[in-house]
Amino acid sequence: MAKAPARIPGVEARAGKFPGPSLIPALTAIQERVGWLPREELIALARDVRRPLYEIEGLISFYPHFKTSPPERVELRVCHDLSCWLRGADEQIAALRERYGAAADVDIIEGSCLGRCDIAPACAVNDAPVSTAGAEAAVTAVRDAKRPLSNGHGGGHHAAPEREALAGSSWPNDPYPAPADRYGVLRSVLAGDLGTAAVIGALNDAGLRGMGGAGFPTGRKWSLVAAQDADPKYVICNADESEPGTFKDREILATQPHLVLEGMLLGMLAVGADEGWVFIRHEYGPEEAVVRRELDALRAAGLLGPDVAGTGQRLSVEVFTSPGGYILGEESALLECMEGHRGEPRNKPPFPGVFGLYGKPTLINSVETFAHVPVIARRGADWWNQQGKGEHAGLKFFAVSGHVERPGVYCVPMGTTARELLDLAGGVSGGRPVGGIQPGGASSNFLGPGQLDVELDFGTVRDAGSMLGSGALVVMAEGTDLLAAAVNVLRFFRNESCGKCVPCRVGSAKAHAMLSDLLARGGGANDVDGRIGQLEEVMRRTSICGLGQVALGPVASVLRLSTATGASPGGGAHEKGSTAGGTAPNGSTPPGRRDEG
Repeated sequence: MAKAPARIPGVEARAGKFPGPSLIPALTAIQERVGWLPREELIALARDVRRPLYEIEGLISFYPHFKTSPPERVELRVCHDLSCWLRGADEQIAALRERYGAAADVDIIEGSCLGRCDIAPACAVNDAPVSTAGAEAAVTAVRDAKRPLSNGHGGGHHAAPEREALAGSSWPNDPYPAPADRYGVLRSVLAGDLGTAAVIGALNDAGLRGMGGAGFPTGRKWSLVAAQDADPKYVICNADESEPGTFKDREILATQPHLVLEGMLLGMLAVGADEGWVFIRHEYGPEEAVVRRELDALRAAGLLGPDVAGTGQRLSVEVFTSPGGYILGEESALLECMEGHRGEPRNKPPFPGVFGLYGKPTLINSVETFAHVPVIARRGADWWNQQGKGEHAGLKFFAVSGHVERPGVYCVPMGTTARELLDLAGGVSGGRPVGGIQPGGASSNFLGPGQLDVELDFGTVRDAGSMLGSGALVVMAEGTDLLAAAVNVLRFFRNESCGKCVPCRVGSAKAHAMLSDLLARGGGANDVDGRIGQLEEVMRRTSICGLGQVALGPVASVLRLSTATGASPGGGAHEKGSTAGGTAPNGSTPPGRRDEG
């Protein structure tokens, strides 16, 4: 009698789920063709693929970028999250509503972070990113054009990012002096001159950790997936960074697509996978166009396809465009989306390296993680370790935004202090003192101005009471109401909760309502109800994924700063960006963290 395959504990909840294939690409194609998802199109799709209509409607209702009614000619989506809020988003939104509120052809939508914090306050006109200062010109262009603007999906019509590297990357992690030298490590592996075990060994010796959030050792993850007997295996680049203040991966995709894809392909060869995907957020249309062109160039060069470089090795990499939702940055929610389900996180274990896409071993790393692999494999672990400051090793990309003179992306030695990074960004705008920072994106705890000399690395930032997180330094000038800023962050998490688990879904909404009411009444950190601390503990201990676990962390950190200083952070000024007298943001209707990558 044949032996039954071993059952993997922890996957029982998946019983009864539709096995695929995913209908999300088909839905995306319909919306790109028609502009929205008419019911007759959905009925036709259900018949064609023999899938129930209720399943399709369940998908559409979960993902925010699917439209179920015809859109206005102009959709003006404006970000109201922290980096934009600090730079006057509320005032800009009010001005836009006054300008276009009565216009029948303009739909103004307040929404979550667009990943354009360097041009804050940011907006998008028909998905094409612009600053609010350029919104009127973009709206006029759409009204005058025969066809609306596009954000570039599917190799579309939006211009590529201006910083795209055509003559070589200027970042210090690029080992190739000229475009002709690119993919040298990949060619060496394919030729048999360099073994994949040596690549993994170099990653281990370099101590490269996942740059997407949790910092899991990269070489160990690759070894884990390579050791699995199951077949096939898959590799996914998680390019769905969606956290307020976080846009470093966007810059890397625009300027270093060759390094990201080479790192991916090396990962595929190392773990024994021949299929991979770049899972990219919907709002990164221009960067998606750059990636697609790079993939086309790889196919033309014979480095992708059924017989790569004449070796008989098949390598396939495609782009999967996210249908929207911050929760999809969490790796298991990402997998659920790719399989065609609602993007709700799975219980762990099992982890994706053992039971990933379609139940097969799957290697998932972030954009920055993959981009660092070629230089480590080419120049060696010793070189990498020498790039850090002091006892720290390697390089790190940071997105810097908020109250700074030069918001943008900076690649610095690991161990650079927050003060030094702030100086690179030109210091606090207007020469003001620092009131507080978030060193690792929206999910990281606030640090006070006395902690600017913290060395930016996983352990040192953790010891300071926060985390390196997504590599995003958000700076708040003195006089900013830090509690109001933290409540702005809480609103983001509330809006992006996938709703699967009660602690996150209910706790974030309840906490936001309580704190918004407090701020509206003129209260400060010293007036916060003790129940907020209880909610924070419950959410941190019982939420399924990192979103709910960290949602109240920034608020709790502001309360700790208040206790330490004996005064409400911000001095009660309620400054929002450059305007005093503001209150906590009013929430919008909820519509869902990145893991080890």
